[in-house]
Amino acid sequence: MGYAELIETLQNLPQDKRAEVFDFVEFLAARSKMARSTQHEPEEWTDGEFAQFAMRQALRGMENEDVSYTRDDLKERWQ
Repeated sequence: MGYAELIETLQNLPQDKRAEVFDFVEFLAARSKMARSTQHEPEEWTDGEFAQFAMRQALRGMENEDVSYTRDDLKERWQ
């Protein structure tokens, strides 16, 4: 598949699937960058890096959703 076909395929995907592809490409680029920086030895992710990536994946597609929770929805309140 050439670049033109790839771009056309991406343009035909729904927005949420394009975001998923973009996230995966970011993941691959980060992993590749880490591998190059350690002279071809894959580097383990730090807990913080993995937590940040996991949170981005968990919240993917929710960026534009309205927040509908109020203080009354809390079971416990911090004093």
